Amino acid sequence: MTTERNREVRVASGVEGTGAGSGPRTLAEDLRARGDDAVAALLLARPDLVNPVPGDLTQLATRAGTRASVVRALEHLDRFALQTVEALAVAPDPCPYDTLCALLTGDEGSQEIAAALPAAVATLRTNALVWGGDDRLRLVRTARDLLAPSPAAPSPTGLGPTVAEAAAGMSPGRLQQIVADAGLPATHDPVSAVAALTALFSDRERLAALLAEAPEGARAVLDKLMWGPPYGEVALAAEPVRAATAETPVQWLLARGVLLPAGPHTVLLPRETALRLRGGRAHRSPQPLPPEVPPHARYDAQVVDGTAAGEAFTAVRTVEELVKGWDTGGPLVLRAGGMSVRDLKRTAAALDTTEELAAFWLETAYAAGLVASDGEVDEAYAPTPGYDEWLRLPTEDRWARLAAAWLAATRAPGLVGSRDAKGRTLAALGPDLDRSLAPGVRRRVLELLAGAPDGASARPEDLLARLRWERPLRGGAALDELRARLVQWTVQEAELLGVTGRGALSGHGRELLTDPDAAAARLAPLLPEPLDHVLLQADLTAVAPGPLRTALAETLGVLADVESKGGATVYRFTPESVRRALDAGRTAAELHGFLAAHSRTPVPQPLSYLIDDVARRHGRLRVGAASAYVRCDDDAVLSEILADRRAAGLGLRRLAPTVLAAQSEPVTLLERLRTMGFAPAAESAEGDVLITRADARRTPPRAAPVPVPDGPPRPDQTLLAAAVKAIRAGDRAATAPRKPAAQPAPHGSALPRTTSAETLATVQAAVLTGEPLWIGYVNADGAASQRVIEPVKVEGGFVTAYDHTTDEVRTYALHRITGVCELTEDVR
Repeated sequence: MTTERNREVRVASGVEGTGAGSGPRTLAEDLRARGDDAVAALLLARPDLVNPVPGDLTQLATRAGTRASVVRALEHLDRFALQTVEALAVAPDPCPYDTLCALLTGDEGSQEIAAALPAAVATLRTNALVWGGDDRLRLVRTARDLLAPSPAAPSPTGLGPTVAEAAAGMSPGRLQQIVADAGLPATHDPVSAVAALTALFSDRERLAALLAEAPEGARAVLDKLMWGPPYGEVALAAEPVRAATAETPVQWLLARGVLLPAGPHTVLLPRETALRLRGGRAHRSPQPLPPEVPPHARYDAQVVDGTAAGEAFTAVRTVEELVKGWDTGGPLVLRAGGMSVRDLKRTAAALDTTEELAAFWLETAYAAGLVASDGEVDEAYAPTPGYDEWLRLPTEDRWARLAAAWLAATRAPGLVGSRDAKGRTLAALGPDLDRSLAPGVRRRVLELLAGAPDGASARPEDLLARLRWERPLRGGAALDELRARLVQWTVQEAELLGVTGRGALSGHGRELLTDPDAAAARLAPLLPEPLDHVLLQADLTAVAPGPLRTALAETLGVLADVESKGGATVYRFTPESVRRALDAGRTAAELHGFLAAHSRTPVPQPLSYLIDDVARRHGRLRVGAASAYVRCDDDAVLSEILADRRAAGLGLRRLAPTVLAAQSEPVTLLERLRTMGFAPAAESAEGDVLITRADARRTPPRAAPVPVPDGPPRPDQTLLAAAVKAIRAGDRAATAPRKPAAQPAPHGSALPRTTSAETLATVQAAVLTGEPLWIGYVNADGAASQRVIEPVKVEGGFVTAYDHTTDEVRTYALHRITGVCELTEDVR
């Protein structure tokens, strides 16, 4: 009973057929007749079938016919292959190849469509959506159920049910009336009536002759329903009407069966009639070839590479500036995750850019693993230890890290600021920006640009049209709109990152698709050479005429404040900036030496005086923990502090002529004394000056976020080969013909049954002859299985044998073998 029920399930899913006709009767038999390369191609095209590896080809065919797997396979077909499946769904089952070709080419015939059809059918066969020979093409039943027309879900072709399906509930008398009014000979039973109507509506000339007599307006009704949907609403659709009493065009059509009732107030246009009105075509516009992506503009390849290299350099510097701004701690994490709108505006202002671009740079840094939340109680964003490693890389390698992370990321920065289905605003770095469609769209857009001539750009709408043909999404208008936005964002973001230049793919962008290291090597010669000098000026400014080396830029960023950016960066020296450098452990002599070594102009005297003046006062005060204390060799300075009303809240009292104790924390005491105009230095418990760095805050080690894949990963060649071998071995064990066992197996059991003595004797004989055996085996968990083995030795109650199912040598306990059977000669 169970076996029969399983077969019914397989037939319903399309894995097994009814057995009529020649050729394979089931999808499993069709797969069994294919070679290993064809099975591997199926597993590669539909990777969801690999995990876990099916036990045999019947299991593979069953899994390939499940609804979830078929839907996933349909979603990855190009438009013409999908149109071919849709045509098969409304074609007879099985469908000859010529009939399928006629449904796609129409009565006129199209050489272009006919030439493209074999490749589409081959794709469907590779995906196991279609099986059987050209004389009997069969669509997997699950796909037919998904695409076949019904009132609840009309066919994508716009075709309705057949005459037989639409007339299934009509009375024999009503069918006879329709046959008579259509001018057909009288019939004796409903089957003959339906067959006569089907033949009439399938005949182009006879149908044309019938409609030539139709009243004015009838053709307009048919034209409205011809391309779908095939259902229309009319009053009293189910009321019988005769040709003699028909008053309206719809009644004239209903009387002759050209339209059939589908409900009390609904009529439908049968499939046969619609096909003849369409000229035999299942689709209004078959698209056998992908639309071209014409070049929008052409530029010299060197101009493209140079422009892209400049953008790549700017991208690296922008991300560096962004993350460096969070050295002392970034913005707080919202309770729902992500950054607040206020913090995003502050970040945009710091980068001197828009909030949309700031969100993009934030998401790029996050995707590359450079920033993350610190995980503390008051959770905030901060640089990761990976940021410090990234900073030590050459500029081209830093760019490659950013670009590769962007290319593979599933997050869509362009969604920041929009609202989700519940009306909530999507925040930068928030949890709701992942879109599995994003990495595939980005990569495909770059691949299309790579296929264009060197230096050629393309319009986003042309790229989108190509993507729509290559993968028609079944998620509705919302998903298609998302893809359209992703294409637009990809074009913009690739330009910002320097992957493209002037809209055309650069040389290093082309390498990025296959090897980020090669992309970095190709970009390196195009980047501007970092400078090791600045130009000091008398107004306490320094001009960097180009990008500076990383060490020089870091030191100068501590010693001076950035005043303006652009082609040349202007730094300004102030008492606060000089004190910042001294706080970082630099001495006045080191600062003088640094400026003299890196300036192409003489060090201005006002700048030297500024450094000396700040250094003379720096460190005269020492702050430690009392809660805190102030120590100074000049007791007059301490008296001045005690007399200053601004120090009233510090709880200061004199412990000694040169020491003041305070009730406030050392950090608070340091900040207050600095606001009073002093330049204190922090002191350790041993009395040494503490060199504190403001950029010491880092998150715990965090890896870059792992992109969420769009479906199961594609198996590599090693896994494919192993999976095919395992499936073949399991199939051999399940289907190999066996010699009759000495003791027949009980009814309903798939395992052989022999006595212990017979099992031992047969196995020992197989060791001597090297013959394979079919065995039944029950493991320690009580799970029964069947295997094909080649015994090697029998010893101590165990048999060591090569197992064809697992492709390895294994040891089996003799007492767990239910029975053995020799294989027939033709499968040894």
